Amino acid sequence: MASWNSIPLEITYDTFGWLAFFSWSISFYPQVILNFRRKSVVGLNFDFVLLNLTKHSSYMIYNVCLYFSPVIQRQYFEKYGSGEMIPVAANDVAFSIHAVLLTAITLFQIVIFDRGTQKVSKISVGIIIAVWLIAAICFFIALPSQSWLWLISIFNSIQVFMTVVKYIPQAVMNFARKSTDGFSIGNILLDFVGGLANYAQMAVQSIDQNSWVNFYGNIGKTLLSLVSIFFDIIFMCQHYLLYPAKKATFRSKLEREGKEPLVKSLEETASENV
Repeated sequence: MASWNSIPLEITYDTFGWLAFFSWSISFYPQVILNFRRKSVVGLNFDFVLLNLTKHSSYMIYNVCLYFSPVIQRQYFEKYGSGEMIPVAANDVAFSIHAVLLTAITLFQIVIFDRGTQKVSKISVGIIIAVWLIAAICFFIALPSQSWLWLISIFNSIQVFMTVVKYIPQAVMNFARKSTDGFSIGNILLDFVGGLANYAQMAVQSIDQNSWVNFYGNIGKTLLSLVSIFFDIIFMCQHYLLYPAKKATFRSKLEREGKEPLVKSLEETASENV
């Protein structure tokens, strides 16, 4: 296994890695806190959360297996060369485990808080069933030859696919409502910082090793950053450019409704009918 050629670059790599970890990890909390304060999940797309849980579960399986399994690491070196470095860092493992936990908490909030008329779509349920069915089939294909690197690469591909798919329902919902109310922009801003830091971390490793193998050796991590950044920009445009007036109007309406009495007096009712 290769070692670092430059101590400053190694420190920079670790710094970007943990910046990505903290940004991505903290990004889950604004939505959880918003849901708790409102006691409502109206405005948060349920498909987004459910697809996100499958995405992070797949990513956790990939990171944990590649980081801890000597057998899979050996297969990685056999494929890409013994001089390369494992493209999964400790912060990747910590983030993915934390992400599964926080996404599960958000899903629990959907169960217990006010949901309005929102439901999980049959399309999302079908996608999730199909994805895990494919994963199960791949496991039995890999079992005879013990092609574990190939198997976890499937999980890495699944998380890339789910990363692309998961954002679409929320973006479409924001467009249909012409509002981002109920969907935390803090989540998006932190996710954006994490995506940039994650990509920068991989670039630093490539510069030190004078090799770009870690980009295509862990294509999932590369695409994870790029896709996240792309959709984060879309959400920021929706929140700050496209629907700020609608968002303000929607909030003021909620504030007015909150100040109105639930039951009007007989005098008020009579005066309204005159």
